[in-house]
Amino acid sequence: MLAVLSACAPETQDQIARNAAKSAVNRVVLERYPGLPIEPAINCVIDNATAQQIYALAADSVTGPTAATGEIVAGILQQPATVRCLADSALVQLAG
Repeated sequence: MLAVLSACAPETQDQIARNAAKSAVNRVVLERYPGLPIEPAINCVIDNATAQQIYALAADSVTGPTAATGEIVAGILQQPATVRCLADSALVQLAG
């Protein structure tokens, strides 16, 4: 995975990593947070993750979610910005 990323432009690297990270986050959300709406939860986690967290989650998408994957996602979900993001997403869904 790292070899593929290093051959790409920085913008492409970021997008590839974010897409891979979404895969890992998806599995964690499905397993541990069944009450959360999947797509908004994934987007909120990815949008509020640091670059280091994105790359760690992307690496976990290859090997499968680990305990560390769950810890990263749980930490991001507890951030105030992520909680606001989830609340905003819920309001949009109710209004739509």
